[in-house]
Order: sequence, then C-alpha cells, then structure tokens
Amino acid sequence: MKSWSDDNPKAQLMQRKRTAIVDAARTAFLDTGYAETSVHRIAAAAGVSIKTVYRHFEDKDDLFSAVMHDACSLPGSAGPGHDGRDGTALPDLPWHAEPPHLALPAAGTDYLRVTLTPTELSLYRVVARDAPRFPELGHRYRQFVELRISLLVRYLDRWTPSQNWNITDSRRAAGTFVAILGSDLFDDALHGIRQPTDQDITDRAHTAADQLLTLLDNGAL
Repeated sequence: MKSWSDDNPKAQLMQRKRTAIVDAARTAFLDTGYAETSVHRIAAAAGVSIKTVYRHFEDKDDLFSAVMHDACSLPGSAGPGHDGRDGTALPDLPWHAEPPHLALPAAGTDYLRVTLTPTELSLYRVVARDAPRFPELGHRYRQFVELRISLLVRYLDRWTPSQNWNITDSRRAAGTFVAILGSDLFDDALHGIRQPTDQDITDRAHTAADQLLTLLDNGAL
C-alpha cells in the first residue's frame, strides 16, 4: 500500500478507513465467529469497498490478527513481530525499570486488565470454537500470549543478577506467574460466572507477585 507522511490528509483518511475496517471486523467476528464472517460483510459494515479492505489487509486472517492486536496488546507494547525473535527489540514498559516488589504487581495488573476484558474473552471464545477448522487462528492468538510472556521473561532476565535468583527456566517462571494470575479469575470471567472487579485484579496481582517472589527466592523455578 502506498504510504504518505503523517501530516498528509491522504494518510489521515487511510488511517480512518483502516480503523473503520478493524472496528467492523471486530463486531462481525464477535457476532458470528470467524468461519461465518465474510470480508464482503466487513467491507459493507465499514462503508468501504472490498478493494480498500485488501489495500490494508492481506486476507481475513490478517484482519483477525489486527482485531486481536487492538484488543489484546498490553498498554505500550507492540504486536507479534516485536517479540525479539525476529531481531526487533521488545518494548520497555513502565514497570520494567522498577524493582520486583513493585514491578511484578504492576505487570500482573496490566496482564489481568487486558486478559479479562469482555472483548478479549469473546475473542478467546471465537478462537476456541473455530481454531479446529482454522488452525492459524490458534497460532495467531498464541503469538499475543507469547508476547506478554516474553515481556515478563525479559524482566526476569534483567533482574536476576541483582536479586541473586537461580532461575533454571525463565520462560517457565513467567508462565508460572501467568498461571497464578489467571487461575479461577479467568475461568469465572470466561464462563460468565463473575466478572472480576478492579479490586479483585489488584489483589490477585499482588498475591501472585508475592508467590512468584517466594518461589524465585527459594530457587524453585
């Protein structure tokens, strides 16, 4: 797609169209799922032509990825492709510079606030339902999960020397933190039993951080 400078009115128009397409795609995917949503329907809902949709996105799968990026990325982070595995540096988040007793509760709060939003929960349900027919959906969703874990891994690796942690596998340590964070909160929200409050999220983030620090200090990870 041709690009223009940020101050060019054409660039602003193209960005508005892209935003409209992503918004329409999100509504369509959540309403009817991935399999039953057509690009034609998305274009009509966005008020653009099919040609315009394909100027911005390669296919429906690419559109779904854009929807997930908007809904699932942590504040201040980038999407897949910015996870350090392709040579692109991971972003620094505000809590990256803080010591563990401050950073881990902040990281846990960020993680839960994104993971437990109604939109991400709905997208998770779409992926769980349609991934058996469209495996790429599962791979795309997993990329976002891995990005979040990579941010935690980077933090643990950065602070391990000063904390004298003896971490055997920092990826497993980060995954343990995520598992403690989610636990029953994610299942309750996913199944519509109860939507956690901000206080629930804050409390769980601090509890998970304390438990992770205990494990790390004891060399259990």
